[in-house]
Amino acid sequence: MYDTLRRTIDELVSRFDGIPDDRKLALEQVAMLIDERMAAGQPIELTFICTHNSRRSQMAQLWATAAAAHCGVIGVQTYSGGTEATAFNPRAAEAIKRAGFAIANPGGDNPHYRVRYSESAPAIECFSKTYDDRFNPRRGFVAVMTCSQADEACPVVHGAARRVPIAYDDPKASDGTAEETSTYDARCWQIGAEMLYLFSCVRA
Repeated sequence: MYDTLRRTIDELVSRFDGIPDDRKLALEQVAMLIDERMAAGQPIELTFICTHNSRRSQMAQLWATAAAAHCGVIGVQTYSGGTEATAFNPRAAEAIKRAGFAIANPGGDNPHYRVRYSESAPAIECFSKTYDDRFNPRRGFVAVMTCSQADEACPVVHGAARRVPIAYDDPKASDGTAEETSTYDARCWQIGAEMLYLFSCVRA
């Protein structure tokens, strides 16, 4: 784990008491699903879904991957997608970078960022896509809905074994304002703390 990211994780773990009880229940529900699938020898695939797959779902996928590694939970595969594709927003990517991840941006209209939480771990390929893109699992996955718009726009997530809403406020509202950086950092850290809490609840 990169040193800056490790320090961020230590700080986020100290904030578990600040996670509201209703959100803890939703996070624990996903942890229970992971436990059940592990016990049954089934694949454990989490797809984080928001409308444009540009901010919240990307950050959730990356934090879930790092949180699983930090908590020693092996065998979990993470993905992200939207109800439509745009691009991984550079503001969200910068927030992830400030938290301690390493990010390489090859450029282009919808760049395929390569993100690492550790020098020894494989890079995570992050780009905007629909949740049913061929890059993502097509059936048997747990759909984690990270925004209310996506939850409403997808009354049925085709192929999902289970669906759990864990919505986050969109940092996009701060774009172009003096609060932009602080808002993106706050959302990034909120998602990070909650993904770490989720994986700390996995018993396996």
